[in-house]
Amino acid sequence: MCGIAGIISENPRLEDLKKMLLMQFHRGPDNTGNYIDEGFSALGHNRLSIIDLSSEANQPFTDKTNRFHLTFNGEIYNYQELKSELKSKYSFNTSSDTEVLLASYTIWGRNCLEKFKGMFSFAIWDNKEKSLFAARDRFGVKPFYYSRRSEDFLFASEIKAIKAVRSENQPAKKVWANYFSYGSYGMPWETFYQDIYQLPAGHCLEFTDGKLEIHKWYNFEEKIAEQKNLLSFEDTKGIYFELLKKSVSLRFRADVPIAFNISGGIDSSLLLSLVNLYEDKKNINAYTFYTGDPNYDELPWVQAMVDQTRNPLKKVKLTPESSMELFLKISQHQDEPYGGIPTLAYSEIFRQAQQDGVKVLLDGQGMDEQWAGYDYYFRPEEATIQGLGKKSPFRKNVLSAELTKYTVKPEYPELFDNRLQNLQYRDLFYTKIPRALRFNDRISMAYSTELREPFLDHHLVEFAFSQPEKYKIRNGKQKYMLREILKEIAPEEIATSPKRALQTPQREWLGNDLKEMVRDYLDRFKKSGYSDWFDHNEIDKEWHKYLKGEQNSSFHIWQWINAAQLLTEK
Repeated sequence: MCGIAGIISENPRLEDLKKMLLMQFHRGPDNTGNYIDEGFSALGHNRLSIIDLSSEANQPFTDKTNRFHLTFNGEIYNYQELKSELKSKYSFNTSSDTEVLLASYTIWGRNCLEKFKGMFSFAIWDNKEKSLFAARDRFGVKPFYYSRRSEDFLFASEIKAIKAVRSENQPAKKVWANYFSYGSYGMPWETFYQDIYQLPAGHCLEFTDGKLEIHKWYNFEEKIAEQKNLLSFEDTKGIYFELLKKSVSLRFRADVPIAFNISGGIDSSLLLSLVNLYEDKKNINAYTFYTGDPNYDELPWVQAMVDQTRNPLKKVKLTPESSMELFLKISQHQDEPYGGIPTLAYSEIFRQAQQDGVKVLLDGQGMDEQWAGYDYYFRPEEATIQGLGKKSPFRKNVLSAELTKYTVKPEYPELFDNRLQNLQYRDLFYTKIPRALRFNDRISMAYSTELREPFLDHHLVEFAFSQPEKYKIRNGKQKYMLREILKEIAPEEIATSPKRALQTPQREWLGNDLKEMVRDYLDRFKKSGYSDWFDHNEIDKEWHKYLKGEQNSSFHIWQWINAAQLLTEK
């Protein structure tokens, strides 16, 4: 888990590359390196050492012919198996997955991508052909941002690194307008800034002689079409359980301490149970957060779970006071709007893990999208992206005519012949997972900690997605298959418990403890260069209604203060 950066240009200035690396130093404080091909390219790397801690594995990493140069963020979990496959064709000098990645590319070319099990974002410079090849993992766990500056091509792990060497960094009005109107965080190639883009998940690119070509290398719908054989429920459960164990086992590969995050839900319970199937992992730390409000905290469920497994539990508390401090820090790290006070609470886990010397955390992201865990999957009346029902959480009435004209309701492809899979596909590649992965990557990296997502192993996702609806939802119960698996390895009351969204007292805090902070940021908008985006009288009316108790949703309040911080802070 690291930070990557690069400049492809006739005059790649080392000073610019250093600025980019400095802006994302938190992603890899263990080593900073660069490679310069004078008159053509400059590659940079911020290293967070996880596998093979030696300096020989530092990056940018060069092959033995001195032709290919790699800057890589992520992990190739099956690197040991690939190394065995390659050793007759390539002589290895390190025990790193970095060298395995580069060796794979030199032997198999872009076809190496199909062989990787992992999360990755990388770029390889070919100093013979003077071309760049870059790729991003199947679900976009690791980020890749890029921009064109005249004939130059810039790329980095974070938007702020690119902004540091650009003279113009204007907001993308369409993306912002859709965020305020529909809660959209942009399409897979968009960011909240003009002329800064992201490489979509499962895509690769080539940049040669000033020409950029982008290709889709991971065809999810084809993979699903290949899994048409319907198995019995018990056979399906057995196969999926084996895939789960293999996925978790692979993500234990590290040369540094590992721990995991936990809440009181089914997914966390499953992760906890899977971790404890391995004798040498039974005593690794579990982390959870709480706020002290029993209406929201999940500590009773968490405690019940760890009482069974006896994992050491670290509980970190978020208070209104600490959330004010974190609001500024996390907003600066996120670069774009993010999910609210639950994101701040989640960040406290990584702060504590860093203090404890833990460099890798496992997380339970991805099961709701695989096994239809959201209510709107079987309740069409709750079909908003946020699943908040008929009452919209957005306040379009506060937008000015100037900003409203940029609004375009997002539309998502429907590639399957049924409503459920089309919703799952949307959430995997356009809405839920992309935004959660972005939030989580920035949080973990803010504290120089690697976050691994074992439930987003592509074999797991493809197998689960392809299963019939009756295996996912039965008698009004979502994630039916998971519950049946969990019954065999965890207390039944956990396996049968209803879904609880990860919550904090955001509604109460914004209207009480944090109301002065809210008012301050609303005033900043009025005085900023973006004041013409809004009808501030309407914002004031909505704010006063909120203070008087109209708090069915707090997301619109969060949107305004989050945007004010991002757009007005220098």
